[in-house]
Amino acid sequence: MNAEDWDRRYDRDEYVWHVAPNRFLPGLVADLPVGAALDLACGEGRNSVWLAQQGWAVTAVDFSRVGIAKGERLAADSGVTVEWVVADVTTWAPPSTGFGLVLLFYVQLAAPDRAAMLAHAARALGPAGRLVLVAHDLTNLTEGVGGPQDPDVLPTPDLVVADLEASGVAELSVQRAERITRTVDTPDGPRDALDCLVVARRA
Repeated sequence: MNAEDWDRRYDRDEYVWHVAPNRFLPGLVADLPVGAALDLACGEGRNSVWLAQQGWAVTAVDFSRVGIAKGERLAADSGVTVEWVVADVTTWAPPSTGFGLVLLFYVQLAAPDRAAMLAHAARALGPAGRLVLVAHDLTNLTEGVGGPQDPDVLPTPDLVVADLEASGVAELSVQRAERITRTVDTPDGPRDALDCLVVARRA
């Protein structure tokens, strides 16, 4: 989907997803000192706003102007400030100051674009910064439920790690690379979706 497709999807009063943060986010950042965070492909901004509520200085990037506008509204309603940037995460060059946290939540891209995004994300990390990626996993096609049905945009932990290794950031170390389950409600009852989780740290 391109920016215009996402603009159309977000172009409604209600939020496409919940305004609460992704269920995995609080636990994945609980041990980090509050600092500067970068939320790539932030969508309607729910994760960005939650981080700002915890005291993070957040930069949120997405190519959907409508999504960014809804993020601005959510931040205002929540009484927090976020720096919002309309840009394509596969080409946007982050500032050189470095971030303590870089998020990539459910950014489903084909291999070349995923590699470009991850290279930018890795270079955006400051010393001891943490990169957190959660995405619909390739195995979800056959073993899980929901999510994109195009295998070209579904990564695996090994593919993400290979992209990070090819990013040219030598100080990067992978701390977690695994599949995790996420229970979702369906008309047939609760089912498990399979997600790809990768956590890396810059020395």
